[in-house]
Amino acid sequence: MENFDKLITTIEQVHRQLQAAAASAVNQSLTVRNWLFGFYIVEFEQNGEDRAAYGDKLIEKLAGRLSHIKGIEERSLRRFRQFYLTYPHFETSIRGSLTPESRQALKWGSATPELSDNPIVGSVTPLLEKQLIVPPQKIISKLSYTHIEQLLNIDNPLKRTFYELECIKGTWSVRELKRQINSLYFERSGLSAKPEKLSALIHQKTVPQAPVDIIKNIYSFEFLDINIKPIVEESDLETALLDHLQEFILELGNGFCFEARQKRILIGDEYYFIDLVFYHRILKCHVLIDLKIGKFEHGDIGQLNTYLNYFKAEIGEKSDNAPVGILLVAEKDVALVKYATAGMDENLFVQQYLIRLPSTEQLKTYIENELKKAE
Repeated sequence: MENFDKLITTIEQVHRQLQAAAASAVNQSLTVRNWLFGFYIVEFEQNGEDRAAYGDKLIEKLAGRLSHIKGIEERSLRRFRQFYLTYPHFETSIRGSLTPESRQALKWGSATPELSDNPIVGSVTPLLEKQLIVPPQKIISKLSYTHIEQLLNIDNPLKRTFYELECIKGTWSVRELKRQINSLYFERSGLSAKPEKLSALIHQKTVPQAPVDIIKNIYSFEFLDINIKPIVEESDLETALLDHLQEFILELGNGFCFEARQKRILIGDEYYFIDLVFYHRILKCHVLIDLKIGKFEHGDIGQLNTYLNYFKAEIGEKSDNAPVGILLVAEKDVALVKYATAGMDENLFVQQYLIRLPSTEQLKTYIENELKKAE
């Protein structure tokens, strides 16, 4: 029995080690690719022979010509450019991470000539001597590009470095990094008499991310050319609820037409995912359904209203009525249903919409039944 247990332990260890290695390899390749894209864009802007012919339309033109590459669009190209401009000192590490064949195949220009004579990877460059900067290879190997996307939103270099260090030290997930930034951890640390105690408390409460979490995001799936649909960072319970909810809504009839699952929308520089999107052919409007596992928070209905305003402005046709949102909260002991109208005329909603939409009681009963099945 002891030998069998050792076999199980060995297989599990090998799986974890190689899974971590695979996740790290994908992460680093994606980060290097995106930095190089930004590098080439800046180099063309500075030195391209025909750059004047494109001017301010360069990114737009690039996005159009590169649309066959999954995930390449105006927004992403602008972020790659910003990535390079924020981290130009990655050049030495990125050169060092490539094979000799790759270095020869890739065209290196002079977007940042002051870095061209930097020493080999791992040594302290003149840039690192002047500023408090996390060694590039540390960031490239320890943080995913999705982490870097969050860090690009921080203008203050010292603040950005603080979160780089803390994120690496705590192996934070992207969600945890966002949460700590929003909680003003940097500012609170500066105000604390003993910041090291605050840091210890923060890291004690956070759960380290698993290797698979590094690649389970939209950028990695697009980079690997995997269908976007599987990108559902949710628990088994959420998956089951959504699977059955989609069927439940369609079985109700009343004019529902299924349109999308995990509908991706871009608001500003942030991607959001709407759990279920239907179009109601009788009401002539979109119906957005968002599911939350856990306690209801006031921000949940605000987020759903944001989705509704986006659909009203960007998705709906002129002949459509205003979209309506349904927020489902599935706590262990409570089923909560809230409707969101995003400025819709209340009389219209009450008198017409509720006749065709599932009632609060129907949805509550559905959630309660599904929760019982999951016990």
